[in-house]
Amino acid sequence: MPQILKIASAQSRTLDTTIKTLHALEATTKSAAQQGIDIILFPEAYLGGYPRTCGFGSLVGSRSSLGRDQFLAYFHSAVDLGDTPTGAGDDWINRKLPLSRDKKYRGDGIREELERIARETGVFIVTGLVERCAGTLYCGVVYVCPRYGVLGKRRKVMPTGTERLVWGQGSANTLKAVTTEIKGVRVCMASAICWENYMPLLRQALYCQNVNLWLAPTADARDAWLSLMRTVGIEGRCFVLSANQCVRRKHLPSWITGDVPTIQQQESIHANGDGHGVLEHPVRARRRSTITLTEEKHEICWPIVEEESNSGGPKGSASAVEDPSPSPSTTTQQPHKHASHASLFAHFQPVSDVEEFVCRGGSSIVSPMGDVLAGPLWEVEDGGLLVAEVDFEDCERGRLDLDVAGSYSRMDSFQLKVEGLDLNPPP
Repeated sequence: MPQILKIASAQSRTLDTTIKTLHALEATTKSAAQQGIDIILFPEAYLGGYPRTCGFGSLVGSRSSLGRDQFLAYFHSAVDLGDTPTGAGDDWINRKLPLSRDKKYRGDGIREELERIARETGVFIVTGLVERCAGTLYCGVVYVCPRYGVLGKRRKVMPTGTERLVWGQGSANTLKAVTTEIKGVRVCMASAICWENYMPLLRQALYCQNVNLWLAPTADARDAWLSLMRTVGIEGRCFVLSANQCVRRKHLPSWITGDVPTIQQQESIHANGDGHGVLEHPVRARRRSTITLTEEKHEICWPIVEEESNSGGPKGSASAVEDPSPSPSTTTQQPHKHASHASLFAHFQPVSDVEEFVCRGGSSIVSPMGDVLAGPLWEVEDGGLLVAEVDFEDCERGRLDLDVAGSYSRMDSFQLKVEGLDLNPPP
């Protein structure tokens, strides 16, 4: 008897705030419910945001104060799910962790909102998010069942490239597959986040759990990504859902694009009660720069010793000597050899066309034989939805000649062990 479900990949982008993004997730899920969709996947870091193009003011050996303010803004946009730094596993899933006094739940309530949306729509939701826990951010995925609520959560075990600056490494024990039954169809699902899909041993760890629905939220918009998804489908004999965001430069948050106070202003700005900055003192004139910018854009900081000034400034006090050059606000047209923090930040954020795509999407759905069922979806913004009606018995049909965790695995010669993770198929 066919085991048919409707699965969907949502090419949705993160909005200005996490709350707005959560509302958009709800609207997309309601639309999916009206189409009879059973399972929907949202992209990597959808809640909280993927900080594309942001360098966080960091170079090898140095971090700027502006970059720290960017990280602060990003930290506040992340989701607090009430978990522990090491990950409480089943205790967190089953709500066995202690609550704060007079609190009904742990965290910021977004877990409960996701459970409400799944319950009211009847759609199984899988979404990428940025989770904040203690002082660390994690790129994660949460599985939300309409009937039982959150069934599992995992944290990306290996952030890629510069992601490692702002995301911690999750534990491999969160690679545990999640099982559910929808309309009489047994689904065993697991998620590999973005370039985790390029990790052969991680893929094998999921194959060993007899996964028939592979979830690949990503930020990779390269053409080669679809080839990887087709490989996963045919290698694992599973259906593959991949979801990515489609983002123009104008959609990036202001704390990334540079619409923030100058360094001189930051030194004299304090947040008032409504969260807006109040300039308490006029911006000071810049002291004479002691920095030389080489042709290779490297900064050299030279020591400077000043004689006592007529104004009574102490000997060696550079702050008593004003730079006669104009302030940064009046020299935006011509570059100069003095490099402020703002000009350093400009190296990370080149001026570009606001309509330029910084991520083109590329969401897709792939069959257990590696066939592309839907997508890839390029340059479609604001909730492009890919839908496929699939028969999960196709996964078993594919096992006739290939089962990389069973008959084709040569377990007598090759063995895989993952610390803290049971590789046996879940019940």
